[in-house]
Amino acid sequence: MATRLSYLAGFGNEFQSEALPGALPVGQNNPQVCPYNLYAEQLSGTSFTMPRRQNMRSWLYRIQPSVTSSPFRPSGRIDPDRFGTQFGKDEVECNQLRWRPMPFPKERTDFVSGLQTICGAGSPERKEGYAIHMYSANASMENTCFSSGDGDMLIVPEHGALTLTTEFGIMEVPPGEVCVVQCGIRFSVALPGGCARGYVLEVFGSHFILPDLGPVGANGLAAARDFQTPVAWYEDREVEFLVMHKLGGHVFESVQPFSPFNVVAWHGNYAPYKYDLAKFCPVNTVSFDHADPSIFTVLTCPSPWPGGVTADFVVFPPRWTVAEHSFRPPYFHRNVMSEFMGLIRGKYEAKKDGFLPGGASLHVCMSPHGPDTDTFESGTTKDSHKPERLPADSLAFMFEVNYIPKVKKSALMSECLDKAYQECWAGLQSHFNLSERPASNGKVSD
Repeated sequence: MATRLSYLAGFGNEFQSEALPGALPVGQNNPQVCPYNLYAEQLSGTSFTMPRRQNMRSWLYRIQPSVTSSPFRPSGRIDPDRFGTQFGKDEVECNQLRWRPMPFPKERTDFVSGLQTICGAGSPERKEGYAIHMYSANASMENTCFSSGDGDMLIVPEHGALTLTTEFGIMEVPPGEVCVVQCGIRFSVALPGGCARGYVLEVFGSHFILPDLGPVGANGLAAARDFQTPVAWYEDREVEFLVMHKLGGHVFESVQPFSPFNVVAWHGNYAPYKYDLAKFCPVNTVSFDHADPSIFTVLTCPSPWPGGVTADFVVFPPRWTVAEHSFRPPYFHRNVMSEFMGLIRGKYEAKKDGFLPGGASLHVCMSPHGPDTDTFESGTTKDSHKPERLPADSLAFMFEVNYIPKVKKSALMSECLDKAYQECWAGLQSHFNLSERPASNGKVSD
C-alpha cells in the first residue's frame, strides 16, 4: 500500500485512472480482449435511461470478475436489531433526544460490526428514504469488505482516522474530513490509530450533489475542485475473502477466493470521494438576524419534488458572527425537517454543556428546540456591536432529513441515551415586562 496517496480533484467529473500503463482500453469500453487480459465490468449507479447530465456509471478493469463467489446467505455476524434499515417494528419518538458518545468496545470490533443504526425512514426496497448510523470500533477489517446495495454512505469520522480501501483506490479520512462511498461499491476500513468513532448517513435511491448557489453566485460553500477521488490501486491476492452486502435492509455474506480490490484501471463518473471540511467557505449575515442553517449545506440529496430534499449534510465551521442588534446563537425553532446533529470537536454554539464530541441529538419534525438556558441568557446580554469569532477548535454538523424518522429500539434502550436532555431548557424563565417598549431602532427602552 502506498505511503503517500494520490487523488483526482473535482466533483462529479468524468475521471480515468490506471495503476498499470495502458490498462485502460482505447476507443471503447468492452473490447474482445482487454489489456493485460483483464475483465471489463460496468458499475451503474443510475438506470441506463437517465438523462446524460444525471447518468452515473463507471467501467472497471479487474483481474477477476465480481461474479466469482459462493452464493450469498444471510449474515449471522450482524445483529439486525442493532444495525439494519428495516423500520417497521420501530416507533416515531416525538421528544427531543440526545446521546452521549458511544464507548469504545472492549472486544474486537471492526467498522461494520461497530455500526449501530439510530433512526431512519422510508424503504430501501422502494429506494426512498435514509438511515442514520453511528459507529465505534477498535479493529481493522481483515480480508473482509462491505457494500450497501441500498444507498450511498456518507461517513463522518469524529475520533480516529479511517483508511478506506475501495474498488477504485485508497482514501485516508481523518476527523475533520468526510467521505462518500456510493451504492454497491465494495470497501474495507482500516484503523491506523487503533480506535475510531463517528457517524454515517445512508441515503436510499439517489445520490449526493452540490447544492445550487442561487443568489450567492458562482463561488462559496463547498468548491467542486476540493473533492478528492482515489486513483486506481490493486492487489492480486488469492485469499478467502468475506464479502458482506446489505440489501433491502438486511446483511448478506459470501466468500470469494481472491481480493475484491483487484481493479487495475477504471474510468467514469461513479466513484467514491472525500472532502476536507476545513475548505468549506461559509457565508453568513453581515447586518442583522441569524440566517437559516441551509446556508451551511455541503452536500444535498434531492427528492423528486422541486426544491425538496431527502437529506442535507450541513456543517457549522469556525467563523465570525457580526450581526448587530441580533441574538446571534441559533434561534428557537420548529422545523418540518428532522435534524440529527453531531459534534466532531469543541463545543456547539447553542449548547454550552452536555453535547459532547461523539455524541448526537435528534429533533424530529416540528419538535421545538434551540439554545440551552445559559446560551440564551448570555446571547441576550452580550454587546452585539462587537464581532465574535467562534472557536477554531469547534466543528459541528447536521443531517437534515425530510421523512419523519423512526428511532431504533436499541438506540432508545442504549446506555448512552441522555435521559436528562430536556433539563437544559428547564431554566428558561419568562422575561415579559409591559413597562419596556421597543424603540424604533430595535433596542428596548423605557
